[in-house]
Amino acid sequence: MASDNEIKRIRNIGIIAHIDAGKTTLTERILYYTGKTHKIGEVHDGQATMDWMPEEQERGITITSAVTTCFWKGKEIHIIDTPGHVDFTIEVERSLRVLDGALGVFCAVGGVEPQSETVWHQADKYKVPKMAFINKMDRLGADFWRVVDELRDRLGANPLVMNIPLGAEDSFEGVFDLVKQKLIVWDDATEGREFQELDIPEEHQEYVQNAREQLLEALSELDDELMEMYLSEEEIPERKIHEVVRKACLSLEGVPVFCGSALKNKGVQPVLDAIGRYLPSPLDIPPIKGINPLTGKEEERKASVKVPLSALAFKVQMDQGRKMTFVRVYSGVMHAGEEVWNATKSKKEKIARLLRMHANKRERIKEAGAGQIVAVMGLKLAQTGDTLCDPEHPIILEAIETYQPVISVAVEPKSTQDQEKVELSLAKLAEEDPTFRVKVDEETGQTIISGMGELHLEVLTQRLLREFKVPVRVGKPQVVYRETIQKEAQVTEKFDKEIGGSRQVATVELVVKPRERGQGNLVRSELPEGALPEGYEEQIIETLKQGLESGVLQGFPMIDVEVVLKGVQFEEGLSSEIAFRAAASMALKRACQEAEPVLLEPKMLVEVITPENFMGDVIGDLNARGGKVESIEPRGNVQVIKAIVPLSRMFGYSTALRSATQGRANFTMVFSHYDPVSE
Repeated sequence: MASDNEIKRIRNIGIIAHIDAGKTTLTERILYYTGKTHKIGEVHDGQATMDWMPEEQERGITITSAVTTCFWKGKEIHIIDTPGHVDFTIEVERSLRVLDGALGVFCAVGGVEPQSETVWHQADKYKVPKMAFINKMDRLGADFWRVVDELRDRLGANPLVMNIPLGAEDSFEGVFDLVKQKLIVWDDATEGREFQELDIPEEHQEYVQNAREQLLEALSELDDELMEMYLSEEEIPERKIHEVVRKACLSLEGVPVFCGSALKNKGVQPVLDAIGRYLPSPLDIPPIKGINPLTGKEEERKASVKVPLSALAFKVQMDQGRKMTFVRVYSGVMHAGEEVWNATKSKKEKIARLLRMHANKRERIKEAGAGQIVAVMGLKLAQTGDTLCDPEHPIILEAIETYQPVISVAVEPKSTQDQEKVELSLAKLAEEDPTFRVKVDEETGQTIISGMGELHLEVLTQRLLREFKVPVRVGKPQVVYRETIQKEAQVTEKFDKEIGGSRQVATVELVVKPRERGQGNLVRSELPEGALPEGYEEQIIETLKQGLESGVLQGFPMIDVEVVLKGVQFEEGLSSEIAFRAAASMALKRACQEAEPVLLEPKMLVEVITPENFMGDVIGDLNARGGKVESIEPRGNVQVIKAIVPLSRMFGYSTALRSATQGRANFTMVFSHYDPVSE
């Protein structure tokens, strides 16, 4: 069994970045240099180990976060390669929730791009220590120091530059290690497996010295002992520098920055050393907290094999029709063949097999201890965000936040006998992906699937054909609207009907109020104690919550509404739970109708990167789509236009943008907020 000493050697890290910054290419090099693979797979050939889904290989992008384990200098590194495309942002969210550290990859040409900002802030939200790797130093337009400035300005990071490039673009040759004060150059003949550490050439001494001074100055602000050494101009030992950088990284006060070119096999090994040196082991992060469902009190579990089991299911994947659940073990030990308690569902589950994953290859193991990320076969009920624990010591860990879908399409089987197969297959896909929803439209009988964007739904419908052998016809994309109210309304509603031969009576008084945009719904009760028999109040609250799921205008979910249960009249012998639920439902509907309901549409933050000479056309087109340009800023030799545009006007935008700019502009789009529908 793993001892607590071995937990110290584990690193759970995620590789996060904007689409096309080179995450998967970097991961391939890491697997090659740690001996996990024997040849390098390239994304552009569709051969990358971590992009194993056919949909990923065709598009050259990462769709699902793949998990792998490798070993480097005595450290056991679990890596999750996350997608960079905004449509798959839940994959990043759920990965960051279970990781201890993150490596942000930035393109030396593109710098800090919109999706890298999004994922960086997701990591900030979970207080994940981070390192940065500035990739593609060999590309035309690469500018290391500009990206370092952007890390500071756009991400609010404190960059601690650990190595700097020798040359850029075609003349990028290697990196200067500022701690060892050496020049590192890689050997092309061994695909970068071998490298040399050389003395710094005379002509580069000043450049390296200046950068080292900046690093030591930044570190002296974080550590008093180092500051004294620095001010008295003592020689600062390497060990001391590493110690302060690690402390800064763990306390989120600094971000160690490295550079290289993953595609050209340069700069990867220093990053591997740094993962082991600076990023946290499960012992370095605060113990996980959760709620004991029996007492309702908060408890914590520290990363140790000696305490009761607690683990979080963070991803479900269908594997040849069988369900595989990825879990992060936070405390205790999980054994193959034993029963665990699913505290979220309050049910026992059996672990049939435990697997250590390497992308889609796997190795069976007998047990998994604190700090490990493994896949479990045999869990029937577990879903994303469920807690698995020791039946004797139950605990519920904080669940994973999911996002609301913004776009939907109707799907139907090509032949009627496939209807049941389509329903089953969609249910399996929905179990895997919390941002994917399936519902049947009661009026038309159509099956409607909703997701985060056009690419998201396209990938899912392709998987229906490829994995489940179910061809479907897909309708035109539709926007998922929301509803809300604009003023306060108070109503009293009495239900008085005969049901099944007996009279049922109940009166409910409630108030609805609009909330600030983005605050979500709140349903609460102000009833005095004992106003209703036990269990009635919970039932009414539950009914009101369900009532907000379909609005009064067009049946879309309502958002940002507060509902307060003010009063009830209970009549002995006549009032029942059913009557109260009916009265609550009627009261909510009438209150919302009186509170000036309004239809909301999703507004997207669109960022277009375009050569200057097409700027007028791009802005004109965005205005024509009802967009509002927020800012225009130069970045190198291109212009970056940011605008807020209604999603309903963005279908087919990529084709329009390509034809308006001779294919030279590109754009990214992320959900921004809901606003009343523009006429």
